[in-house]
Amino acid sequence: MDIGFIGLGSMGRGMAANLLRAGFRVTVWNRSPEKAQDLVRDGARLVPHARDVAQASGVIVTMLSDDAALRELVQGEHGIGRQLGQGGIHLSMSTVSPQTTQELAALHAARGTHYVAAPVFGRPDAAAAAKLFVLCAGPQAARQAVMPALQAMGQRVFELGEDAAAANVLKLSGNFMLMATIESLAEAMTLGERYGLPRERTAEVLTQSIFPAPVMVNYGRQIAQHAYEPAGFKLSLGLKDADLVLGAARKVAMPMPLAQLVQGRLLSALARQRGDMDWSAAAIGVSEDAGLKPSSSARD
Repeated sequence: MDIGFIGLGSMGRGMAANLLRAGFRVTVWNRSPEKAQDLVRDGARLVPHARDVAQASGVIVTMLSDDAALRELVQGEHGIGRQLGQGGIHLSMSTVSPQTTQELAALHAARGTHYVAAPVFGRPDAAAAAKLFVLCAGPQAARQAVMPALQAMGQRVFELGEDAAAANVLKLSGNFMLMATIESLAEAMTLGERYGLPRERTAEVLTQSIFPAPVMVNYGRQIAQHAYEPAGFKLSLGLKDADLVLGAARKVAMPMPLAQLVQGRLLSALARQRGDMDWSAAAIGVSEDAGLKPSSSARD
């Protein structure tokens, strides 16, 4: 299978590399072409324009930062929407709003092409190790066609039916729970700290007894140690996702008071110039609210 890949950020590079290892012929494009050099050495073909990816491949994977970038790539004058051939498949793995997905799916259908949404759970190390969890929704035939590629990039694929937006709703739901987990861990550790309990001890007990999930263990360690750099997932992108969660909730008149709280926490951190830190750096604000000074890793 010939696959195009657009978006070679911290997630996309590892995902594209796994497609190459699985034997796919991969054509790549990125706004910063230097990010493609390792892939080119491994056999990928780098093209100068995004539209060239569509002309070279029947399946195009996109892994972009936000809705605006995805819309421009598809709908722009030189985007892939006009270049993808009849029956082609756009496999969108970005975290975007369900409304954007519905709009782009309709656009593709009108042009005789297919849109499959497949956002993922996992950080860059999981992407590089092909250990992502993939949420997949869209036309059944198109899902079946891209399944080998998805299996090459992830450890499990969850199929969610014909409505592509369902994958994005579930992805946002999961990211909301991650934000809430960061907040709850930070509050629990800070409460213990105010009573003289070391943060590391609180994290150890909670994550090795009643909350042994990997997410709790990993974020618990980061928050206990104030280890927020380098970022596995930037706080600025976490705020974008919080905005998407609340935007999706408003569309269906769904109150989400906890989501509003964590959005405010992330916004406050962004105002304090922490946007490039890991999104778990939202925990710094909990310490500050309690009158405690975090470690030197926290920017003032």
